Amino acid sequence: MLDVRRLHLLRELDRRGTIAAVAEALTFTASAVSQQLGVLEREAGVPLLERSGRRVVLTPAGRSLVAHADAVLERLELAVAELAGAREGIGGPLRIGTFPSGGHTIVPAALAELTRRHPALEPMVQEIDSARVSDGLRAGELDVALVHDYDFVPATPDTTVDEVPLLEEPMYLVTPATAGAAGRGGSLGELLGPFAETPWITARDGTTGHAMAVRACQAAGFQPRIRHQVNDFRTVLGLAATGQGAGLVPEMATDRSPADVVLTRLPLFRRSKVAFRAGGGTHPAIAAFVAAARAAVDSMPRAEPAG
Repeated sequence: MLDVRRLHLLRELDRRGTIAAVAEALTFTASAVSQQLGVLEREAGVPLLERSGRRVVLTPAGRSLVAHADAVLERLELAVAELAGAREGIGGPLRIGTFPSGGHTIVPAALAELTRRHPALEPMVQEIDSARVSDGLRAGELDVALVHDYDFVPATPDTTVDEVPLLEEPMYLVTPATAGAAGRGGSLGELLGPFAETPWITARDGTTGHAMAVRACQAAGFQPRIRHQVNDFRTVLGLAATGQGAGLVPEMATDRSPADVVLTRLPLFRRSKVAFRAGGGTHPAIAAFVAAARAAVDSMPRAEPAG
């Protein structure tokens, strides 16, 4: 009989690439991970791993077993959700991940609704980049999370995670008022092109927000000259207001824009979703968070751009 915990380790090795990364993510020692994977190979009766230089890669049999592991672990999530539904009331910890602008806007209203309806629930929020959410969910660090993707940076398909849509919002070019408004043409090149020589403010390198800004500028025909890297869109707006450069912000972040910036709507969108482990969507606590997040989005004021 194959051990489910060892299947989980094999799946993490497939996703993370090295035994050291699996050990760090799941708080094991590397030797313990190697030992457990060796036991799994003996249970399977065929080689699942092979050395490739200093790395360990999965054999075809190992990759096939990972696909079965995905299905098995999804069924376990369904079972956990069904058992939770059989209990009376919703309570206990709920570990929630969020990106920064969602933490400013959606999360506070959602938590107010959650605690009002389910006072025994213990929400625990941590800020996390959307690119790391899948790892956090699989490792059990998170139960549910707000995630997003952008035009030019689509989400990578992941069979271990389910998502439900929450919000689609336009992106805005934010520029110092002293720099003047963007061009009035409809294309990205016409709107961003006048700021090709302007310093730019982006999210930190390695984030989806950084990739979105760089690719949007490249699509407009230039490579941005990045001066500042900050993940908080409120800081982007503040820096732009003091003449530090141009940046891109989602509509969600523009409701309290400084007076000394110009906002120009772009033909570029961000899509926010709620993510959870595959099979976990019917868990009462997760379903309650999804409902609360949707209510929070419905009650959000929509920004009026300054330009």
